Amino acid sequence: MSDASSIRVVVQEAPFDFGAEAERFAAARTDMGAVVTFTGVVRDVAGDLQGMEIEHYPGMTEKALDKIARDAQARWSLGEVLVIHRYGRMDAGERIMMVATAAPHRKDAFEAAEFLMDYLKSRAPFWKKESAGGSDSWVAAKDEDEDALNRW
Repeated sequence: MSDASSIRVVVQEAPFDFGAEAERFAAARTDMGAVVTFTGVVRDVAGDLQGMEIEHYPGMTEKALDKIARDAQARWSLGEVLVIHRYGRMDAGERIMMVATAAPHRKDAFEAAEFLMDYLKSRAPFWKKESAGGSDSWVAAKDEDEDALNRW
């Protein structure tokens, strides 16, 4: 967890309650006019996913996520930032991550949330391995994810 009261970064194995996290986040600041939330889930594109394993390096991961949250806060007028990311084994449909931003105006909240999501998808220090069709394979980076991050 970040030491700044306006940024909260959590990397955990356990599932999180999206509704409770979103409610707590939205209620934290009455001076913010916009709250944007996003949740990423494990998807089963081919219909044969048996699970996904996400690995990370404790300490390094939290520092990297805290830095990108601070970068977002420096770029946009944000009052609060929340990043939750899970690791470990997950099944299709389970929540992997959550991003929430609060800002005086919606443009900053939306753009900052999108920036954070693009970073998490392409550069955050997590490694994903999918089990499908009886074999395991590491999930490779996609050009479209890099392109999305490069626009910032």
